Amino acid sequence: MKLRPGLQTQFLLVVAAGLLVVVALIGLQLHRQHRMQVEVEDISREAMQAMASDTLQRRGEGMVVQLADSLANPLYYFDLDEIGELARSTLRQPGTRYVIVFDPKGGILHDGNEEIPSYGQRMDDALAYEAINAQSLHTQRDDATMDVSAPIRIGQQRIGGVRVGYDLAAMQGYRERALADLRTRLSELGQRNLFWIGLLGGGLLVLGAAGLWLVQRLLVQPIRQLADSARAIEAGRFDTPLPASDRRDELGDLMRAFTRMRDSVARHDRDIRRMAYTDALTGLANRLAFRDALDQRLLRLRGAGRQLALLFADVDDFKRINDTLGHDAGDEVLLQFAHRIRAAVERLGGEDAMLARFGGDEFVILVEADASAGDVRGIATRLAEALVEELGAPLMVHDRQVFLGTSIGITLFPEDAASATSLMKNGDIAMYQAKVADKNCFRFYSRAMDQAVERRVHLEQELRGAWDRGELSLAYQPFYRLSDGLLVGAEALLRWKHPEQGVIAPSVFIDVAEQSGLIETIGPQVLRAACVDAMRWQQLRGDAEPLFVSVNVSPRQLRNGDLPQVVADCLHDSGLAPKHLHIELTETAVIGDEAHASRLLNRLRASGVKVWLDDFGTGFSGLSHLRRVPVDGVKIDRSFVADILRDPDDLALTTAIIAMAHSLGITVVAEGVENEGQYDILRERNCDLAQGYWLGHPLPVEEFLDLLRPESMPV
Repeated sequence: MKLRPGLQTQFLLVVAAGLLVVVALIGLQLHRQHRMQVEVEDISREAMQAMASDTLQRRGEGMVVQLADSLANPLYYFDLDEIGELARSTLRQPGTRYVIVFDPKGGILHDGNEEIPSYGQRMDDALAYEAINAQSLHTQRDDATMDVSAPIRIGQQRIGGVRVGYDLAAMQGYRERALADLRTRLSELGQRNLFWIGLLGGGLLVLGAAGLWLVQRLLVQPIRQLADSARAIEAGRFDTPLPASDRRDELGDLMRAFTRMRDSVARHDRDIRRMAYTDALTGLANRLAFRDALDQRLLRLRGAGRQLALLFADVDDFKRINDTLGHDAGDEVLLQFAHRIRAAVERLGGEDAMLARFGGDEFVILVEADASAGDVRGIATRLAEALVEELGAPLMVHDRQVFLGTSIGITLFPEDAASATSLMKNGDIAMYQAKVADKNCFRFYSRAMDQAVERRVHLEQELRGAWDRGELSLAYQPFYRLSDGLLVGAEALLRWKHPEQGVIAPSVFIDVAEQSGLIETIGPQVLRAACVDAMRWQQLRGDAEPLFVSVNVSPRQLRNGDLPQVVADCLHDSGLAPKHLHIELTETAVIGDEAHASRLLNRLRASGVKVWLDDFGTGFSGLSHLRRVPVDGVKIDRSFVADILRDPDDLALTTAIIAMAHSLGITVVAEGVENEGQYDILRERNCDLAQGYWLGHPLPVEEFLDLLRPESMPV
């Protein structure tokens, strides 16, 4: 292969032809060369500085936006383990100096370390003030660090924030190394050129002029072209053509190196954009990409008379999967859900439908009406019905069958709102209402939902601290033994007397406590108070048969896994014997994950505590489940007892429950006994215990104590 002559050979030929070039031209050429080197170095420094800074900022902002979205649910539920895992994952990224998750007042909640040595401390560094008060994505710098912060929100509520610090020294080091390499190459070229230019000094004036023309043509012009290309790349135009790089000399090496650098920067830019707009787990569009697409759709449809619908789908009880099976299983569930949703959207959503994962267990779907598909409400309804059915089907995760569901909120454009922000808020509200309506269903947004959400949020705020303010109290509804009519125990029932709203129905505030997580605080307080009151009963009755107290435990308390320890602490502090405490659980609390529930219930029963299933007959698919769930008693749901005198089917089912339970050594309790006929027929069927308004209403603790003093019977 024939090689083209390099710069040295070219200059040597020029020098051989013109040894008599005037000294003035040598000096001019030297000065010209020096100015070119300085100009190239300055331009390259500016280009690389701006390019590296912009790339780092876009990368940092994209990562922080994703991190803030991912931290919303863990921070809302104060899941420090999940927060720490996300913080450590970000901290492991190259060039990351620190990750700080903080509360709305600037107190540090997590810094990515296992021990969290700075937990609770208020951030007081120079960049902390702006980060704490930032209402949106915010980037600031000092000499050594680029600090990117973003608020963490649940809906419109700011519950905290996250800061990520990126080391500017790495970027500066990269720039300086590149400049040093460029400076070295230019210096080498300059030294070689100086040698040949010195020889050209003896050349002829004409040949000197020709040599100067060659330098301009072969050196200066390509370098200026590289500088122009650098400015274009700085502006983000990565497809800008570069000078031809088929030369075999040093300048050709520089051109090819510059081309490789451009391609590398373009590739990293594409990767960063893909990371910023794609969900890493499912491969779906993420929140940022969906918001951009929604804004574009609204601009296109505004005034065009066309409709679109947003469907917000949230997996029901997803936290239970992470808590019981682990986060790997949770990721597998999300992947299966994403696959099912994508299939349904492709089948029913139309050509313009778009699916995105908003983070956590929330997915959002955009569907648009067209002439062939009909109105958008019908499209959204058919799609929501299909999703509820298909996502309610069992999943196989780690060789286990898992039953979940999804709550879907639907909002329409332009009927419900005209802006992207309002549509997303309305969809979230509608989804929340679907969760309130027993989950695994869908709801369309309505104006009344805003007021309902405001009332619910206000009620949640009022419920916080209600126990400490003395607004919450316990009432006790007695249990009677049907064989002899004696009082044998009582159920602890929580009551709330609000100072302004008066008595609030338990069905209202218990649901708020469940949804908000407050039940995890209130539940142990109720359990402890009930144990203390039961000890007072024993002291008052003396040598009489001790009474037991039954306490309802929520599904959320059971899923947490610390219920046996909480019960043990309450028994120890109150002095109540374990056999005098009965824990009541609904069937739906254990049917979702019988293995996990069975382990916890076995631990409770091993300690001597009795376990009852409340509302029996409404959750299980068959009585055979009683063999797999370790319980001591079942409470026949009041819906069966209410029609036991009129409906032969209810009577037959009640009789079957009693017989089956007795064959397994399980106590049967009938709740909702409202008249003497119900009482008599239950006694004939050998039901063990009964409870209801005909036997006794719920009483405050002092009135219940009065009931014990003159031992009385209602029948």
